[in-house]
Order: sequence, then structure tokens, then C-alpha cells
Amino acid sequence: MMLGLKLPTDPRWVNIVEKNIDEILTDHAYCEQKAASTAISLIVSFPEYTELVEEMIALSREEMGHFKMVHDLIIARGNKLGRDRKDEYVLELVKFFPKGGSRTTQLVHRLLYAALIEARSCERFRLLSEELTDKKLAEFYHKLMISEAGHYTMFLKFARQYGDREEVDKKWQDLLTYEAKIMENLSKSEKVHG
Repeated sequence: MMLGLKLPTDPRWVNIVEKNIDEILTDHAYCEQKAASTAISLIVSFPEYTELVEEMIALSREEMGHFKMVHDLIIARGNKLGRDRKDEYVLELVKFFPKGGSRTTQLVHRLLYAALIEARSCERFRLLSEELTDKKLAEFYHKLMISEAGHYTMFLKFARQYGDREEVDKKWQDLLTYEAKIMENLSKSEKVHG
């Protein structure tokens, strides 16, 4: 299955999105902003990983560019950015790995979380690009989908590079299994990960 995800999004989720386009756009805008924040946070926490820092500089700029694109779309639709809401998906996801451990372990865990969030976003954007009746929006999500796929592979590559490859791959599979369980209870709201 695409991206290694163990449970595909329920296609009916797109119907919820269609009825709540303005809601999903606000949620999506904040997802892009949080992705930029994650990149900056990794720089602040792990400045000695030069290659990671370089990539995170580029990523934070790209994600803020996406934030602007979504924000522009919201304004073009005659709306303004709403308030951020809790992301239940991410809150559940980050409970998986135990807190603490060595710096390297913490870095690997954060990279794996980031990889998975990007993978799920990519899968959701693919669905929107294929199923939305609004062709302009579908095209918009197609462009973003390609970009998210690149982010997912980059985070996974860094996790494997900085951690023990075998251990990292096992953690990745376990995290994917856990994520599928979270998804069983989601796909019911007008959020990117909802």
C-alpha cells in the first residue's frame, strides 16, 4: 500500500470535506504552519546535525510557502483564517514512544513522527486531488501531495541515517501499526488528519 500506511483513509471522508471546505482549509493552513514549526524546533533542539539543519531551513521556508498558498485561497474564497483547533491525531500519535532516552533516540522518534504525519497528509491530499468535485482545489491538492511525499521520505531517511537502521525500521513498522489503530476512530471530521 502507498507510503507504507496500514489503513487507508475511508473514502467517505472526502464527502465530509466537500461539505466543509472552509473548515478543512483553516485546518490545513495550521497543519502547514505546524510543519514549519516542527522544522524550526528540530534546528533548535539538534543544531549539531548540520545536514538536518540545512534541510530543515529549506523545509520551514517551503511549509510557510504552503501556509501562504492556503491562506491566499481562504482569502480568495471571501473568508479569513479561523482559529486553530486541537489535532487529535497528532496528540494520540506522539504518545507512542516513551519520553526520554538519549538525544539520538529522541531525535529518531521525532523524525519518525514527522515522517508519518507527512505520509498521512500525502495520502489525504491524494484522495482530495482525485475525488474533489472542485477541479481547482483538486489540482491544488495534487501539487501539495507531490511535495508531502518528498518530506515523508526525507524524514525517514534521516531517522535511518542517525539511528540504528534495523532498530529504526522496527520502530517505524510498530508506529505504522499503532497509527492504523488511531485511524480506525478518525476519518469522521473535516480536518486534514481528522
